[in-house]
Amino acid sequence: MKSYYPFEDTRPYNDDEIPAAVERVLASPYLASVFQYLFPNEDIESFKAHFSQIKTIRDFQHQFMYHAMQSIIEQTISEISSAGIEKLDDNKKCMFVSNHRDILMDSALLQVFLNKSNFDTCEITFGSNLMRGQFVIDIGKMNKMFKIVRGGNIRDFYNNSMEVSQYMRYAITEKKQSIWIAQRNGRTKNGIDKTEPALLKMFAMSSQKPFVENFLELNVTPVSISYEYEPCDFLKTRELYISLYQKYEKTADEDLNSILHGIKQYKGKVHLTVCDSINENDLKECDQLEKNMKFNHLANIMDLRIYKNYKLWKTNYIAYDTLHQTQQFNAFYNEQEKSEFQNYMENGLKAIDGNKDELQTIFLEIYANPVKSVLQL
Repeated sequence: MKSYYPFEDTRPYNDDEIPAAVERVLASPYLASVFQYLFPNEDIESFKAHFSQIKTIRDFQHQFMYHAMQSIIEQTISEISSAGIEKLDDNKKCMFVSNHRDILMDSALLQVFLNKSNFDTCEITFGSNLMRGQFVIDIGKMNKMFKIVRGGNIRDFYNNSMEVSQYMRYAITEKKQSIWIAQRNGRTKNGIDKTEPALLKMFAMSSQKPFVENFLELNVTPVSISYEYEPCDFLKTRELYISLYQKYEKTADEDLNSILHGIKQYKGKVHLTVCDSINENDLKECDQLEKNMKFNHLANIMDLRIYKNYKLWKTNYIAYDTLHQTQQFNAFYNEQEKSEFQNYMENGLKAIDGNKDELQTIFLEIYANPVKSVLQL
């Protein structure tokens, strides 16, 4: 008989559910194409024999996900670095709140750095819109992903928000598992990272404790990730362009396409910083304000930490100078690099229907806006 666990519809898998999930993954018709991309030089039958021995979440993450991520890094990232991981305490779990540039890679790269530093990996939010098909559900839930329900009416929204808020607090305080969640609903499309105060209100829903104590219990810790080449940059450009003229409607398989594109696209250099956690003094400062302003001010504190720790690349500086017709940051790149980025932009924009000047402006703003955010500090 299957064991019952709290938050049955929300939580990731537990160890006793892994063997059955492994069997389903091995039987899936999608496995061969995923294997071929991740491990092109390995024998699939040997892989299946090894994969069939996975019995626990730790087995899955260490024997499959870690190596899968190393393969993605080798194929799509030229240089990867991190900062702030050493400040973490594995006995003090975190609510990691990250800027969000890629559906999968943002959280997956944090997992890689946690694993390298011998920290326990964290649980990860996974939108119900992405949990389509048993293969995706199994891989996600085996990898400590838990569900956030999207959509519904106002009552559904409140109930779903309460459910995930209660689950995250339960995971941190009782399961002793850190959590990763994006600072906003959906990826940043225009390069401007902003924490949604509504997200912070959702965190607070699950406790009646006073504001300071409520948030201290969660140990909210901002995370800043930056890519030299923005994942899905041309897809984001197209969406922003269409949104200028009409309501943008996603196709049924668009999110999955974005996941695959984000995995396969060349990302150049990538840097991730675990910022200083929100401390008691920060929260007392917020608590002096009236209710809504408490959350707005806390969001601003988090944004400042993310901006201060955001790594700007030559692509950001080139885009800023090109967009503003200046040479303010030309010390950070040379003419050849500028020409290469210009060619990259022009070749990518050819595939998008629309006014080329407007498309170019949108594309450049995606890369230039992080520079503006840092300058505003």
